[in-house]
Amino acid sequence: MRIAVDAMGGDYAPREVIKGALEAVSKCPCEVILVGDKEIIQSELDKLGGSRGLPLLIKDAPEVIGMSEHPAMALRKKRNSSIKKAVELVKRGKARAVVSAGNTGAVMVAAKLLLGTLEGVSRPGIAVTLPARHGPFLLIDAGANVGSRPENLLEFAIMGHLYSRYIMGCDNPRVGLLSIGEEEVKGDGLMRTSFQLLRKATQLNFVGNVEAKEIFSNQADVVVCDGLVGNLALKVGEAAVSLMGYYLKGEFSKGLRGKLAYFLFKPSLERIKRRTDYEEYGGAPLLGVNGICIICHGSSNAHAIANAVKVACDFAEKRLNKRIEADLEAVKEGLGLGRKFWPSFRDWRDALRIRGERIEGEEALAGTSKEEGEEE
Repeated sequence: MRIAVDAMGGDYAPREVIKGALEAVSKCPCEVILVGDKEIIQSELDKLGGSRGLPLLIKDAPEVIGMSEHPAMALRKKRNSSIKKAVELVKRGKARAVVSAGNTGAVMVAAKLLLGTLEGVSRPGIAVTLPARHGPFLLIDAGANVGSRPENLLEFAIMGHLYSRYIMGCDNPRVGLLSIGEEEVKGDGLMRTSFQLLRKATQLNFVGNVEAKEIFSNQADVVVCDGLVGNLALKVGEAAVSLMGYYLKGEFSKGLRGKLAYFLFKPSLERIKRRTDYEEYGGAPLLGVNGICIICHGSSNAHAIANAVKVACDFAEKRLNKRIEADLEAVKEGLGLGRKFWPSFRDWRDALRIRGERIEGEEALAGTSKEEGEEE
């Protein structure tokens, strides 16, 4: 099994990404294709002891999309970028999955443009694994979409349910809808209509609304929401953890008592850090695309990259995309919705825009060499 890894993506690329790839191939039965500037990658590999005898390949991609660049414009301008070339490997069947800690927007646009979506999926969603009191839970969508419709949230719920079951090992995942109150009448039109739709989906173990203050108390194993809401919840959570760390650091640095307290509590603090560290969960899959795309945190270190590769391998081995298509069809038919929802004006507009971008993307693909140029 080959996994394409964007070697140039992330705050600590390429060294930490390459170290993560080395760690991954030593633990997982896979080959890793490092995508990026060939000379830079080879130089880093030499500094780390070389890759002779290891299942590592290099795919040359001399251009890099920066974190602050506009995703779509950068992809059009930089057709030899590491992100685009890594996704192309999945498109052509040269790799089973792509892993990137680069520009999140560019990764999402490239995946949607080049891979397309699964049958029955109108919009992909980012599924983020987060820590909670009694074990991790899944939040979907964490930022791939703004202005979702109830049907999109139903798709997120089904995809999240399957990911929680087959990848996270939860037998009968409880699915909750992120809202401003537990009562079904709470929230805006999207939340109220989504509540009714999710409740009718008997294949789901729907537990109702979940308030933001309760998402970390394990009331649900899968928390479903619009991408804007999910991304805000995610960023607020990160900021709260950062603020707590700031306060603790200030207290522990106050004189001899503070330093003594730190010495006494250090083992406990390290255990808490391990339980809440995103590095342990690997990356976040973009569920719903016709391929496997794992998006990592921009500040991912080697361990986080290695775990993301492991997630990609598990995803491929469990054939999760086939399960998603089958369950979506069954749920929609059970609700009398069929395989496709009647498109809104926004859906038609987005479809025309994506079709134009996809044609341009296919033309760009046609202009590239069919030989992958992979080297040991």
